[in-house]
Amino acid sequence: MKNKQFFGKAATAVFMSSILLAGCGSSDGVGSSSGDKTTIEIFQGKVEFKEQFENLAEKYEEENPDIDIKITSVGGGTDYISSLKTQFSTGEEPEIFSIAGPSEAEQFKDSLADLSDMAAAEAALDGTLDPVSEGEEIHGIPFNQEGYGFVYNKAIFKQAGINPDDLHSYQDFVKAVETLDSKKEELGIEAVFALAASEKWVLGNHLANVYLAPEFNHDVLEAYNAETVEFERGEEMKRMVDLQNDYSIQPSLSLDYSQQVEEHFSLQNVAMIQQGNWVYNSIHEMDPEFAENNIGILPMPIEGFEGSLPVGIPNYWAVNSNSDKETIQASKDFLDWMYTSEAGKEAVLNDFKFIPAYEGYDTSKIADPLSQDIYRYASQGNTIGWVFLGYPSNAWGDILGANMQQYLSDEMTWEEVEAKSTEKWEEARK
Repeated sequence: MKNKQFFGKAATAVFMSSILLAGCGSSDGVGSSSGDKTTIEIFQGKVEFKEQFENLAEKYEEENPDIDIKITSVGGGTDYISSLKTQFSTGEEPEIFSIAGPSEAEQFKDSLADLSDMAAAEAALDGTLDPVSEGEEIHGIPFNQEGYGFVYNKAIFKQAGINPDDLHSYQDFVKAVETLDSKKEELGIEAVFALAASEKWVLGNHLANVYLAPEFNHDVLEAYNAETVEFERGEEMKRMVDLQNDYSIQPSLSLDYSQQVEEHFSLQNVAMIQQGNWVYNSIHEMDPEFAENNIGILPMPIEGFEGSLPVGIPNYWAVNSNSDKETIQASKDFLDWMYTSEAGKEAVLNDFKFIPAYEGYDTSKIADPLSQDIYRYASQGNTIGWVFLGYPSNAWGDILGANMQQYLSDEMTWEEVEAKSTEKWEEARK
């Protein structure tokens, strides 16, 4: 594994904007066959690249006529992991599915095939496989690398006289927010932010992660093994929640991901949103010129880690160990082809617009400006770990997010947010 490096010591999950179901081919159950074909049903939770993924699967089918692939993509208003559990409980187990780090790997440990013999596992960047490894076995291979912060409108910042390179401290950031707010009419914006506070993951996973990561040394496994959470930077977390909410489109508690990205940011109704590079395709569909030439990403300012972006692995591909041997091998072959063949790598970079989590890619060809910015931060080592995949359970992020929503609606104090969330963490660890 020479010369491999993982930018961002931990991993994360990314949650999606809508529920989309689609496929190519058909499946009759785990490891099923149709005539002379081997059927691979894929169940995954990243809808942003749904169409591009289906196109690549069709190309693989053309090259491998004995393979029949069906893809189901679930996200947004439907909880992916609950949907996956339903698939298993009803006997409709997919051959390939996505998991997000050690918590979900633990939940599906009895259905995870060992992928250590895969070419993609060998090519994975150092550190990326740790959250889904047990002894010598590897139970997942990474989708990609992602990063997040504040996606901002470059033209609006320039018109307001704000140089993003000068925003280092929290105080610098607050001053920029106040300047943007004071010039809203001149800038043609309704608000500085569009905070999608109706989405628990925006609050309880992504925003909270920035302030919890230092507590666990930016290590997802340290968070995963922690018996409690101290909220050592709880006050910093609170002031960022307050800042975004105070200067956001209202009511923020009714604002969802789709409205945030498509209605407000893509239509240039706000100056910035808390999101990551996964929003690029949606923005590009709304306004290609704006997406290609006029957006960038800023770090969320945190004391001691100014100028650093959270970067990590959002999801891992797992192969169902309950499938027959032929189907398990066919599933591995498809994933290997997707990440190590020239056709697959081309799609990963240019169609999926992924930041690759594997060696053997020409990173100068990273397709979009957000991913380019994130890769630049990462290659310079300016990263914050993604520890929320190490939460005690998938539910804890939602619990924290729901408590933060109650804080925003004045139904809970911040002290109660921390106390109640800590209690639930400790209960989950018992």
